[in-house]
Amino acid sequence: MNEYGILIAALIGCLLSGGLGYLLLPVLRALKAGQSIREIGPTWHNNKAGTPMMGGLMFIGAVVICMLVSIPFVEDYTGFYVVGLALCFGLVGFLDDFFKLKYKRNLGLTSLQKALLQMAVSAIYLYLMYKTENLTNYLYIPFVENPIKIHILLYIFISMFIMVGCVNAVNLTDGIDGLCGSVTVPVMIFFAVAAVARQRWDLALLPAALAGALVAYLFYNWHPAKVFMGDTGSLFLGGMVCALAFALDMPMILLLVGLVYIIETMSVILQVGYFKISHGKRIFKMAPIHHHFEMSGWKEEAIVLVFTAVTTVMCIIAWFGI
Repeated sequence: MNEYGILIAALIGCLLSGGLGYLLLPVLRALKAGQSIREIGPTWHNNKAGTPMMGGLMFIGAVVICMLVSIPFVEDYTGFYVVGLALCFGLVGFLDDFFKLKYKRNLGLTSLQKALLQMAVSAIYLYLMYKTENLTNYLYIPFVENPIKIHILLYIFISMFIMVGCVNAVNLTDGIDGLCGSVTVPVMIFFAVAAVARQRWDLALLPAALAGALVAYLFYNWHPAKVFMGDTGSLFLGGMVCALAFALDMPMILLLVGLVYIIETMSVILQVGYFKISHGKRIFKMAPIHHHFEMSGWKEEAIVLVFTAVTTVMCIIAWFGI
């Protein structure tokens, strides 16, 4: 495996995702797997009701196929732990989407159910990474030369919350056409380049394939979206983001490359907290913050381009911090 192999993986991921989308979209329409729109969301989103969801199966399928095809060419199978974690998170999202479709409502699993499942998946992944010596208890901070040593049990405990928080932050970013997929493309490119720099070809293949797969997915998801990724896709993406950060032993880099995800989450926390403290007042017109910009007159495409540009800049800055 070399740099050309990584580029080929991205190309194959793109072609597979596009092909799977071509086959999957008619099936989702036939199954009437349409999205329900939350009543508290922007009123102009009501015309998106009925748009097929679970489109995340496009890029999930593409990544899994790429990994299976790569088996004869890789020597380190850490990447399979990464994919396994992402698939487990994707499965939680699939269950959430399934209950939404079955009961024709916008809410699927309860918050507690999702949190418990995500914590369990995170704990298993971190334990496996530690037992296979892919996880250290040294915390590397961007732009800081000396890492901080933490007791392994405390490190794993904190890491579980970081992973669950990261996954759900990515999930919150999936609120308008093309946003989550577009923002995640530069993040995946960053991890691919970082893995190549560390000669971790097994880990470089994954984000490269996913970046290519997301580009194809965006042809279907760009405004006006023909399909939504659903929680199946967004939780899978969140799983990939945090799993790669830990597999490359750089979880704190998420503060930089995942800035948009963090801002989306913080906007919700601030909005809810201030609403309760002030007895009904709001900081933003609507949260997450991409809805605030929508209600301020921004077009969806403009929001996506700005958020993606911010993420790209942060990924470049992060490169100099590793």
